[in-house]
Amino acid sequence: MTATTLTPASPGAGRAKRASRASTVALRIRRLLAAIGHILAALIPVFLLGSLFTYLLGAISGLTPAYLQLGEGATPSSIKALDHQWGLDRPFFVQYFSWLGHVLTGNFGTSWINNFPVSQLLASRAIISVSAAGVALLLGVVFGFGLGALAVRFQSTWVDRIITVFTSTISVLPPFIVGILLIDVFAVWLRWLPSSGFMPLSAGFGSWLGHIILPAIALSFDTIADVARQLRVGLATASRQNYVTGAIVRGLSGRRIFFVHVLRNGISPAVAILGLKFPNLLGGAVVTEAIFQLSGYGQFASQSAIKGDVPAVQAVLVVSVLLVVIFNLLVNVILARLIPSSASRGL
Repeated sequence: MTATTLTPASPGAGRAKRASRASTVALRIRRLLAAIGHILAALIPVFLLGSLFTYLLGAISGLTPAYLQLGEGATPSSIKALDHQWGLDRPFFVQYFSWLGHVLTGNFGTSWINNFPVSQLLASRAIISVSAAGVALLLGVVFGFGLGALAVRFQSTWVDRIITVFTSTISVLPPFIVGILLIDVFAVWLRWLPSSGFMPLSAGFGSWLGHIILPAIALSFDTIADVARQLRVGLATASRQNYVTGAIVRGLSGRRIFFVHVLRNGISPAVAILGLKFPNLLGGAVVTEAIFQLSGYGQFASQSAIKGDVPAVQAVLVVSVLLVVIFNLLVNVILARLIPSSASRGL
């Protein structure tokens, strides 16, 4: 019997491995940057058009600061002077580009009602709504992904049928009905949680969560249902693909098949639907905020529209457009990371 001599790998082979690894990483970075470039090329015009229509709506509304500040006794000269003070006597596109330049720096102008900066008014309200919408989105992701994965795991069984019925039911429940039921059960009957109001995070995590959890649950039902259904469809479709059959034939473990092949390729519909969920949660919270007495983003938008505060309404609309653009960008970047082939096609 002869001893086997182990020869160390040559330095050239090590360098070749490192070069190959670096080349792979560089290729992935180029694909991701290309995907981001394609997304921005599509989303920037969307934002610009959205901002243009937003400003145009304010211009054609016929409302001016004089309408709110001077009242019915205003004289033509006082109206003209006030319009000049606010820059409303300039050509439309001069006004628009001036306004857009300020918006890009975070300055949304001054409220016609109380002469406060709109950005400060909106920021104080947005903290409340972002808290509720953020927790609602988190609940939607956790429970939606859990229910969707569970339905696929027990596909065509009683578990799958119960989850389907449950998600179909909660998807048609209006948030304000759910909110009233939650208040009756957890605030009035059990007395576990407060029924209204908001506490900032600086007052303590428990106090903040206790005030925000009920409105977040009321808002999360639609997200849970949509994410669970999309994930179930995506995973069920991916599990029937030829690459999954090939992985089974090659003897790969069930866990590796699910996480590497099925989940990575079947998760995209559920991730894609999240792109519009957070902006929708912010925009659709008007009634829910009223039920829980939260002076948030939705209430601010509603009150500003009723009072005719055009700069505040324009700020709400442009922030909504910006949120849609940002979240679609994030979702597409995540999809490009999950499915690298989509990056080369520009998603």
